[in-house]
Amino acid sequence: MSQKIIEVKNLTKKYGDFEAVKGISFDVFEGEIFGLLGPNGAGKSTTLEIIETLRPKTGGEVIVNGLSLDKEPEKIKSIIGVQLQTSGFYPGLKLTELISLFGGLYNESVDALKLLKTVNLEDKANNRYKNMSGGQKQRFSIATTLINHPKIIFLDEPTTGLDPQARRNLWELIRQIRDQGTTVIITTHYMDEAEQLCDRVAIMDQGNIIAIDSPDHMIDKLIASGFERSKDVKSASLEDVFIQLTGHTIRED
Repeated sequence: MSQKIIEVKNLTKKYGDFEAVKGISFDVFEGEIFGLLGPNGAGKSTTLEIIETLRPKTGGEVIVNGLSLDKEPEKIKSIIGVQLQTSGFYPGLKLTELISLFGGLYNESVDALKLLKTVNLEDKANNRYKNMSGGQKQRFSIATTLINHPKIIFLDEPTTGLDPQARRNLWELIRQIRDQGTTVIITTHYMDEAEQLCDRVAIMDQGNIIAIDSPDHMIDKLIASGFERSKDVKSASLEDVFIQLTGHTIRED
């Protein structure tokens, strides 16, 4: 097993009398894709925002790459990348201009074309952000998380609103980032996405972690308990049909 890169111990977050996160503990290992799953209001976004140094905790301990959240939050900020939502970008700027802007914020000298190439957008370098397709915007958003060469990136619902082709292309990009040595933390409401991408997942509900394991092990345990689907599972899905008929290349809107 790889070394722990994130350690969360008895983490709590209260808003008045309401306890959004109820003393949870979990570890994330270096070089894995780790999914934090749960229904709306489960506490997963609050948990990640605490780890990202964006929200104060009420209690517990968080260690990121050996750094204490309580004592060294600025050092933690320097080694993580956090995906912005689309509203976080100036729509009238070119992609190269946006990269230059974010490079300045990180005090990093960035080769914009090289960075765009990692997300297959080098041919869009001089396009304005507002003219990009949904899938292109999401890939660019992920590119901005890599500007400071982070050890860990956090992706919040990265494929929401994308068509099946764009989703699978983004999955492949996320795997490539992991294979290059970056740990990836992801939230998603798509269970097929978590099953395909994540090495391990933690499932949250009502502020608690109720399960944590690899997707395969979780599924095997469910089957072993006697669970059966009411409908036979086919060896392909409608999404597979769509992609087979329309092709695997990235669709340009």
